[in-house]
Amino acid sequence: MAIADEPAERGSGLMEVEDLGALDGMLFVYDTEAPATFWTLNMQIPLDIWWFDGDGILIGTAEMDPCPFEPCVRYGSPGPVRWVLETTLGEFEFERGSLLSTVESG
Repeated sequence: MAIADEPAERGSGLMEVEDLGALDGMLFVYDTEAPATFWTLNMQIPLDIWWFDGDGILIGTAEMDPCPFEPCVRYGSPGPVRWVLETTLGEFEFERGSLLSTVESG
């Protein structure tokens, strides 16, 4: 899993990525819970986006299509979020209300 926890990383996300390869996706991590908006300009692959609130609960999802040039659709979170997960379209199925968890290796 790729982690985007700095503004520059969150800004570029998965732009220009043609294949996630061995990665399950990209987790966007925010310091505080707030509404978030994503778009797919220069994306190469269709993605699922998963919105998690400050308690790590899945509050919504959307399917995002690649956008080669503007104007592109904006995908807004259904409420304030702390974590956002992008995965290859159709790769995973999570139920609304699922809990996000992380495992640290060491």
